[in-house]
Amino acid sequence: METNVLKLAAQNAVVIFSKSTCCMCHAIKRLFYEQGVNPTVYELDEQRHGREMEQALKRLGCTPSVPAVFVGGKFVGTAHDLLTLQLDGSLKKMLKAAGALWL
Repeated sequence: METNVLKLAAQNAVVIFSKSTCCMCHAIKRLFYEQGVNPTVYELDEQRHGREMEQALKRLGCTPSVPAVFVGGKFVGTAHDLLTLQLDGSLKKMLKAAGALWL
């Protein structure tokens, strides 16, 4: 299942594994939308194999398992990591490098 998660993560510039009921997931998705980035979002609680995907994310080092954010096919981190990257300006550079942000 880890291979499947990594394949999904590599198919788009920004991929977020989320849960529809998670407030931190909502905040992270909003962070991207407000920057003009349209991430691909997999709501694990709405996916047929969501539980297995969540376990695979944990095995890949995502703790907590959601939100798990991939930029350019690489795991960037969870909510705390993303907020840190946003504050120090690194996130915008990553998004530009991945082709998710043009300006």
